[in-house]
Amino acid sequence: MDAKLLLPFPSAPAALHPAAAAAVSKSLFLGAALPFHPRAPPPFPLRLRARPPVVVAQAAVKRRKEIPFDNVIQRDKKLKLVLKLRNILVAQPDRVMSLRDLGRFRRDLGLTRKRRLIALLKRFPGVFEIVEEGVYSLKFRLTPAAERLYLDELHLKNESEGLAVTKLRKLLMMSQEKRILIEKIAHLKNDLGLPTEFRDTICLRYPQYFRIVRMDRGPGLELTHWDPELAVSAAEIAEEENRAREAEERNLIIDRPLKFNRVKLPKGLKLTRGEARRIAQFKEMPYISPYADFSHLRSGSAEKEKHACGVVHEILSLTVEKRTLVDHLTHFREEFRFSQSLRGMIIRHPDMFYVSFKGDRDSVFLREAYKDSQLVEKNKLVLLKEKMRALVAVPRFPRRFGARTSEEADGVNGAVQLSTEGSDEEYDEDEGLSDMEDLISELSGGNSDTDYQWGDGWFGENDDSPPDFADDDSSPQEVKVITMKNADGSANGRAAAPVFPDGRPRERW
Repeated sequence: MDAKLLLPFPSAPAALHPAAAAAVSKSLFLGAALPFHPRAPPPFPLRLRARPPVVVAQAAVKRRKEIPFDNVIQRDKKLKLVLKLRNILVAQPDRVMSLRDLGRFRRDLGLTRKRRLIALLKRFPGVFEIVEEGVYSLKFRLTPAAERLYLDELHLKNESEGLAVTKLRKLLMMSQEKRILIEKIAHLKNDLGLPTEFRDTICLRYPQYFRIVRMDRGPGLELTHWDPELAVSAAEIAEEENRAREAEERNLIIDRPLKFNRVKLPKGLKLTRGEARRIAQFKEMPYISPYADFSHLRSGSAEKEKHACGVVHEILSLTVEKRTLVDHLTHFREEFRFSQSLRGMIIRHPDMFYVSFKGDRDSVFLREAYKDSQLVEKNKLVLLKEKMRALVAVPRFPRRFGARTSEEADGVNGAVQLSTEGSDEEYDEDEGLSDMEDLISELSGGNSDTDYQWGDGWFGENDDSPPDFADDDSSPQEVKVITMKNADGSANGRAAAPVFPDGRPRERW
């Protein structure tokens, strides 16, 4: 065997001499002789990047088309054009205007094609009437019924001036600086039911509430008095009423089982389980009043979106028809610190709002104020508008089989439904055109320009002749029919005798 295998295991090494240990402990650092210079400060101060705020990502909710809300926009297409014509007409002295002067407002009316205006006015005989003064002078004016409705509307707006003042005060109280440009308020003038010249009437008559100030982009309206009694939103009032109603039910019912805290969603709203859960979590957040100070809320946070939803809800509650255009709300982006994607924020909350893509611009509805396509509570201005809609729907030519009854003319609660209300089409045929062009194409039946006759009306209005289904090349062939005649030669009788085609009687079997 190898002798190395027989050696004992090596023992622990003996302690080295201190000098030898210091010599073999570590190797020399080569950069020890280099001079050390402290780092000099930079010649310019460094700009530290600010950390972006933490944004709470809101889950998207898919928008679903709902026909009842779209029908509200669809049925007001004709009314929208008629009201524009009426506003131009009432600005004239004695409310009479010539057709030649009306031609200057084609662009304001959205009429880009060259068509005779008399044909358009004759489409609404319940609103406008043509006055002939000479051969080359044609004028038009309102019918007595339409003029009566216009005067009633002016009288009603004058009577409800106090309500208009309250709406303006609440709108200013919700803003951040308690002042809004008058030009922006004018966009909501018709929706809030304000008079036409509200700056010269309301804003100047109540100096204890308003003051006109000069801002960077024009004159603005500033609030001079804060009223805590007005700083109560419509959502808070509705919540108090619901609590009182539940308290009454709790007192009437004995040994009522425990009720889980479930979020009530609108009936008919189709949502996935995840969307319903996110909406329920958003509803469980503490309510932030639209009249509260929101300067400390961080943009993009869930609290800021909760406040923005409350502001939109309150503005829609102040409108006459509980709806407005989305563009009208975007004008107040600075005053209420709305996000840049305001439309997307509204769509994310289908339990409160509905956005309709019908018409030229998108409209937003307050869902709780509507049942199907009708308002739950209607004020007098809405009733006057429904009467005006009934006048717009008066046909130029009466029905052949009898006149339309008053119920058929007014529809449900005075709202005339178009024949296309029940259609669920994904795209409109005239998408991209204005409402006025849609109206003209709808009135013409979708015909092209070559199908029109340059007369008082459109071609084919008085054409009552039945269509000819025979071909041009083929002539009608004579068909022999075996007739049944009586013995006395009459065709009408009970005892009919069979005969041959040439008229000879045929004997019975």
